[in-house]
Amino acid sequence: MTDPRAPYVPPGTGWPDDPAAPDTPVAHGAGEVIELAAGAPDLGELCARQSVCRACDRLVEWREKVAVQRRRAFADEEYWGRPIAGWGDPEPRIMIVGLAPAAHGGNRTGRIFTGDRSGDWLFASLHRVGLASQATSVHAGDGQRLIGTRMAATVRCAPPDNKPTPVERTTCLPWLAREVEDVAGSVRCIVCLGGFAWQGVWPALKQAGYGVPRPRPKFGHGAEVELVPPPSVARRDPVLLLGCYHPSQQNTFTGRVTEDMLDAVFVRARDYG
Repeated sequence: MTDPRAPYVPPGTGWPDDPAAPDTPVAHGAGEVIELAAGAPDLGELCARQSVCRACDRLVEWREKVAVQRRRAFADEEYWGRPIAGWGDPEPRIMIVGLAPAAHGGNRTGRIFTGDRSGDWLFASLHRVGLASQATSVHAGDGQRLIGTRMAATVRCAPPDNKPTPVERTTCLPWLAREVEDVAGSVRCIVCLGGFAWQGVWPALKQAGYGVPRPRPKFGHGAEVELVPPPSVARRDPVLLLGCYHPSQQNTFTGRVTEDMLDAVFVRARDYG
């Protein structure tokens, strides 16, 4: 491993499930994100390129600052400090999309929704309904495995105050659009965790070739929208888009989200089609 106080883990230095290598090409601006996402030969290389992106100066500065100036509870842990690649089944039936990794969650552990309170709720629910092999997920390489399911975020870097700017969302969009396109052949249901993920997934779906309704449907917990698959997909039956309140502490502490509510969404996703 590397210097435990480094601002990020260099690719190919031994972090569990690191998709990148030292020679993985790095995007340094929006144009290079478009070029590298489009030119990735397969899903594995796409994820490698996602995980080393440096296109947004503000996000790079923030994620690396957090990786050095750590929360006290994690002061002795090495932080990932890089963008978070998509993770899970390479041919999923279910795609889960969130907004962005948490500063001391995914930015620390190297895996989306892993190592924070939201992820505790999410993985427990996925395990209860048979979509995850373990009820907890604390770090990359901890043995957790998603079953027929994949996770990604609309923005791959932890943003200050959990609020990426519109420009940052647009810059990151090609990574998600290409990932959605690459798994379209198997996906039957897409679950959006929170209103920001709901907003962010629509342009990705359009770029990936999905037929999307106009006007854009409103977000809500349990909201359902049928999508026309991309022309490249032989199967023509609709793909289901589901809205789900985010299992943030604000929502779980107030009872806006309960275990039963989360389980119901993922049971619907599991059983669709």
